[in-house]
Amino acid sequence: MFTGIIQSVGEVAALEPKGEDLRLRIRTGKLDLTNVAIGDSIATSGVCLTVVALPGDGFWADVSGETLACTGIGNLKPGDRVNLEKALTPSTPLGGHLVSGHVDGIGEVVARREDGRSVRFRMRAPDTLARYIAAKGSVCVDGISLTVNAVEGSEFELNIVPHTLVETTMGEFGPGRTFNLEVDIIARYLERLLLGDQAAKPQGPGVTRELLQRCGFMGSAD
Repeated sequence: MFTGIIQSVGEVAALEPKGEDLRLRIRTGKLDLTNVAIGDSIATSGVCLTVVALPGDGFWADVSGETLACTGIGNLKPGDRVNLEKALTPSTPLGGHLVSGHVDGIGEVVARREDGRSVRFRMRAPDTLARYIAAKGSVCVDGISLTVNAVEGSEFELNIVPHTLVETTMGEFGPGRTFNLEVDIIARYLERLLLGDQAAKPQGPGVTRELLQRCGFMGSAD
């Protein structure tokens, strides 16, 4: 688990195709690796990767075909910058929100505009993830824990303060850029719990108005 509070911005050093998989080397910059061991997890632009080697200035990780299909890791190139966070410990301050490092989908930057010293972004989530995003709720964008300002359909707005612009890759974001999106883990589990017995049925309808009414979350339509 992670918090979405970025500890360092690293750099892609190498990508080695391994059949349908990939081996990735990351230079970790200021990230402290003294307590990192083989087998530990490091979130890399929001993707939980397992350390398989420690060459000194960073780490190597294997990236499976599943991860390549569900995230933007496969689009990285040597020299690209990535957000890094080590897995949390019982003493880690939870300054963001609980993040699993299991990316739900790929989002896209729709617009960017200056707002004082901050920057406002309008982002688009895949339609299948829109229901998990709520105003004043949390999302994880390329590993960064962020608060949603507003939601309209599958699009949502973020206000990024100067510190985050400098200490993460958000300063590089512009219209058309894609990013790894992880929705709030609580929202996903809540939906599953609300399904009740329907969760055991394949291709269920998900959370519907009728289901919410039956569980007492909405009044009847009468």
